[in-house]
Amino acid sequence: MSAPSSIDPVELARDLIRRPSVTPADEGAMDIVQSALEGLGFHCRRLRFGEIENLYARRGGAGRNLCFAGHTDVVPVGDSAAWSRPPFAAELAEALLWGRGAVDMKSAIAAFIAAIPATLPEDGALSLLITGDEEGQARDGTRAVVEWLKAQGERIDHCLVGEPTSAARLGDMIKIGRRGSLNAWLTVEGVQGHVAYPDRAANPAPVLVRLLQALDSHRLDEGYPEFQPSNLEITEMEIGNPAQNIIPARARARINIRFNPAHKGAELVRWLEAEARRANAGFRGTVSVDAAISGEAFLTPPDPFVALCAEAIEGELGVQPVLSTTGGTSDARFIRDLCPVIEFGLVGTTMHQVDERVPVEEVRALSRVYGRIIAGYFARPGSGA
Repeated sequence: MSAPSSIDPVELARDLIRRPSVTPADEGAMDIVQSALEGLGFHCRRLRFGEIENLYARRGGAGRNLCFAGHTDVVPVGDSAAWSRPPFAAELAEALLWGRGAVDMKSAIAAFIAAIPATLPEDGALSLLITGDEEGQARDGTRAVVEWLKAQGERIDHCLVGEPTSAARLGDMIKIGRRGSLNAWLTVEGVQGHVAYPDRAANPAPVLVRLLQALDSHRLDEGYPEFQPSNLEITEMEIGNPAQNIIPARARARINIRFNPAHKGAELVRWLEAEARRANAGFRGTVSVDAAISGEAFLTPPDPFVALCAEAIEGELGVQPVLSTTGGTSDARFIRDLCPVIEFGLVGTTMHQVDERVPVEEVRALSRVYGRIIAGYFARPGSGA
C-alpha cells in the first residue's frame, strides 16, 4: 500500500467541529465527511432514517473489509458563557484543539480519514460507517444502518470504533467489550384519597419504596470474566403530589441496570416483572414495569485483530494498552451483530464537558496509529482471520 493521504487530520477535525451538529441536527457535518471520502475514491451512500443523517462509504475489492465507525453528532454545549472559547469555533490555542466534539469524536473521524492510504490491496476493502445519532436515541443511526447493511448483504469482517477510550494517556486502553444497558420505569397505580381516611385510599408510595428496596438490595452477580459486577441504580423517583393532605394516586421510579454477560436483557426484565408482582400482592392497585433494553453485553475475545491494534499502539506510542470492558455503552453494541468490534480513540477526560479540548499532537498521533492498523490489517492475512 501507498502512504497515507495528504489530508491534515487537525484541519479536517476543525471543519467538523465548526458544524454545530447537536443531535439530531447535522448542519453539514456529514457533507464534510462525504466530500473528504469521495476525494479519496470512496463510494458513499447517504442513508437518512427518520431525521438522522448517516453515511456508509466503501472503497476496494471483494476481499476482507475493515470498517471504521464513528459519529458526527455531539451533545449540547450547556452554558456557552462558561466556555473559555466558543464551543464551535474550533480554535487552536495552547497546543490544543478546542470545541464540542474535539474529543467525542470528530477528531477520531478526521484522524482515520487522514490515515487512509492512496491505494489498497486488490483483495481488500476499507469502509466507514458514520452516524448522526450516537448521542441521542440511537434508533435511526448505527442500529438502522446495521439493519440496512444486513439487507444489502454487505460483509464487514472487523470494525474499529473511534470512541475516546484512552483513560489518562493516549493508547493506554482499548475497549474489547461493553456491559449491556436496560432502563425501566416502575409505576404503581393506587387510589387517591384524604390522608385522614387511609382506608378509603390505596397509597402507592410505600409499595414503590418496598419494591425499590428489594431491587436495590439484590446483588445481581459477583462479576464475569473480563467484566465488573452488574449494577442497578435508581435514577429517578416521581410522585408529583401538589397537596399535603392527599394520598397520591400514582408513584413512579426509573432504574438503570448495567449488566455483564452473566445476564440477558430479557431475563432481567422478567426478574423485574416478578418483583413487581410480588410487590403487588395484597395491594389494591397495580404495579407495572415498562422496560427498554438499549444493548446487550458483548465481548470480543483477544484475537489476531485485537493483537494487531495493540501492537500498532505500542509501536507508535510506546504504550501497552489495557484490554477493558469498562465504561458506558456505544454504537459497538449494534455493530457486534455484524462482526468482531473493538474501540480505540483519544483520552476522554474532557468529553461532554465545558471546554472540551484535545492536544493537537494527539490527534496526529492517533492518525498514525490508525495508519499502522490499516497497513497491518492488509499486510498480514492472519490479522483479521
